[in-house]
Amino acid sequence: MEEEKVISTVDSLTPSATVHEISDSVMTGKADYSKTKMFVLAIAAGAFIAFGAQVSLTVMTGDSNMGWGFTKLIGAMTFATGLMLVTLTGAELFTGNVMMTFAVLEKKVGFLKLFRSWTVVYIANFVGSVLVAALVYFAGLGHNGGDAVGVTAMQTAYTKVHLSFVEAFCRGILCNWLVCLAIFMASTSKRVIGKIFAIFFPITTFVASGYEHSIANMFFIPNGILMKHFPSIVTASGMTPDQLAALNWKAFFIHNLIPVTMGNIVGAFVFVVLIFWTAYLREERRHH
Repeated sequence: MEEEKVISTVDSLTPSATVHEISDSVMTGKADYSKTKMFVLAIAAGAFIAFGAQVSLTVMTGDSNMGWGFTKLIGAMTFATGLMLVTLTGAELFTGNVMMTFAVLEKKVGFLKLFRSWTVVYIANFVGSVLVAALVYFAGLGHNGGDAVGVTAMQTAYTKVHLSFVEAFCRGILCNWLVCLAIFMASTSKRVIGKIFAIFFPITTFVASGYEHSIANMFFIPNGILMKHFPSIVTASGMTPDQLAALNWKAFFIHNLIPVTMGNIVGAFVFVVLIFWTAYLREERRHH
């Protein structure tokens, strides 16, 4: 009885226990969600990431005496709110669900369920992100700071659609390596404050460093495209007609979303799932 009492009061799981928890129950449970539950929770997750993205754009706007790097840091710190909302409400985020491959490697989830989850969640994340982008547009939030927030949105989107394939792919790898580490570390804690701190530092690191998150970009780029409909913001941006024309939906999908999504999958699977599966599941099984 005494031993059970001690175990129940421990604040966190060991890394090994966390991998077992993610593989054996968390991801297998997610794979069994009904399509409706999966879809609505994924709409919520897309919206939550968009909330973090919008406040990040806002605080990075305007002339700062603090310098470029420190401004990026403030934007990154506020962006972390998005993943906190996702994790603490049980919302379904595609980039985190790449870790369902833990359960696939353990033969607890089949490929069909994996692709069902990824497809439904990815589409619904897009719906949630674009929904917030539309609300931001109709709310006229681009006019904040004398049109400066809208200009930041357009410039951010333009930069993202002009990355090379290799740049976008590699930034996607780096991003989801850290996002999944944040989720992994949050899963080790049984307390809300522990989960918040576990999320805060890796997410701040990825955003401040300039890595690329596919679901965040489902807000950032459509938001920038929508800002083109405000003549005053277009004028304030100083962008040429050619630059404006290059910021479009086709460029969003081809030059950013596809390579970044591929990078996000590789980053999570190769550098989080394979490493910890090998260390904590495969090796442990070999020694039993």
